[in-house]
Amino acid sequence: MARIALIGASGNVGTRILNELVSRNHQVTAIVRDPAKVPARAGVTAARGDVADPAGLAEVLKGHDAVVSSVRFLDTDPQALIDAVRASGVKRYLVVGGAGSLFVAPGKRLVDQPDFPAAYKDEATKGADFLDALHGVNDLDWTFISPSALFVPGERTGKFRLAKDELVVSEKGSTISYEDYAIALVDEIEKPAHVRERFTVGY
Repeated sequence: MARIALIGASGNVGTRILNELVSRNHQVTAIVRDPAKVPARAGVTAARGDVADPAGLAEVLKGHDAVVSSVRFLDTDPQALIDAVRASGVKRYLVVGGAGSLFVAPGKRLVDQPDFPAAYKDEATKGADFLDALHGVNDLDWTFISPSALFVPGERTGKFRLAKDELVVSEKGSTISYEDYAIALVDEIEKPAHVRERFTVGY
């Protein structure tokens, strides 16, 4: 059992990560801007925190075994968030990443492809910037976990594939459910295998 601080616990992905952590008997501090959005349940403590207030966020993060951030990249300053984790004294930091920075061919990122949806390009580009920022961090045991191109609600099957920097594609395309993504993330917390690197998960 570990003490996990989960930033963005009330979001689509954050909710699934919270459920997965609780199902494995971890103690979770669910950090959101409005703690009333976190239903009361055993093993979960709701706490107010805002990525726009790094100093205040660092105080909330103190004393945990790991920090997970599940927030929109357009709503964050990568350096401010990294500095908040650093200031908290927590060494293990996992980031819910994006698929845009994954490679579809040598030197060719998904976000740079001509058919990449314009509506998601700014968010994907900011996610790639976050990963670039992490690559310069040597004093935190960080992991950036990219989903597949299609990241949607679905089933918890426990059957998926992992890769490093290349987009995972099957005959059904490139997809992963929030629920199975959460399994891969919590697996990484329990048995770290990708410290200071990115990996991706898909079917």
